[in-house]
Amino acid sequence: MPLFFEGSGTVPAQREQFADSGYLVLPGLLPASLLDRLVPEVDLWVDDGLRSRSIAACLDPGPDDDPPPVMELELPAHGELIAHDPLLNVITDVMGAPFVFHHLHSDRHNPGVPGKAWHHDHEPNDRDDPDLMMVHALHYLGGLDGTVGSLTVVPGSHRRPWSKSALAHLDTTELPGEVVIDSLPPGSTVLINSALLHARRPMPSPPGTLPRYFVDASYCQTGARWRPVKPYWRHMLATARALGLDGGRRPELFAERHFTEYARQA
Repeated sequence: MPLFFEGSGTVPAQREQFADSGYLVLPGLLPASLLDRLVPEVDLWVDDGLRSRSIAACLDPGPDDDPPPVMELELPAHGELIAHDPLLNVITDVMGAPFVFHHLHSDRHNPGVPGKAWHHDHEPNDRDDPDLMMVHALHYLGGLDGTVGSLTVVPGSHRRPWSKSALAHLDTTELPGEVVIDSLPPGSTVLINSALLHARRPMPSPPGTLPRYFVDASYCQTGARWRPVKPYWRHMLATARALGLDGGRRPELFAERHFTEYARQA
């Protein structure tokens, strides 16, 4: 059974739950007014080839680490989502320390989308400090209904030193103690410790199944320098600052000093 947290508990209880299980389910965290603007932006991102160009800019960044023509956070609703106060308040509660934005991904999963094998998304920092936390906010704009893949997590797995793909050979095979999350209302978010093992398990999509709109954003505790995953990370953070996405309230959210240099893949 997924662990739901709907804002009625105390901050210590929320923090303890997250520390123990490695995830929180936040049903309906995003308001309809934001969802109504996010969904067409995701369609634009996918259908106009902006997502493909963004991926290409990461896979083949060129000598100057040039950014793509448009980044996700330059889409107005996506930029607003990054600094959505109810989300950042929960992250503040579970981290108990200032944090910095790491990256954003956006996609539309059509019926029949393949699964994604067991993995985690935690990036290293230059102190290799296990007490510093990285989190991913997995936003399901239309919710989850078990028709376009299910999110599956292994509670407590964030406390073991797995490599990112240590269990990838198992694909999405059922694991002992796993929890399947496949029933959430629109605008729901699952906040996970980025070191938590999780997978997208494919599900049969009956006729008439609608696409799944998905955005994930990640954030890191300050106190060390984290490895960026996008070669144009400086441009990304500078753009976020220029757009005033933090609303002037969170000076660390887009600060460059919390990152190492980008490491090109051999």
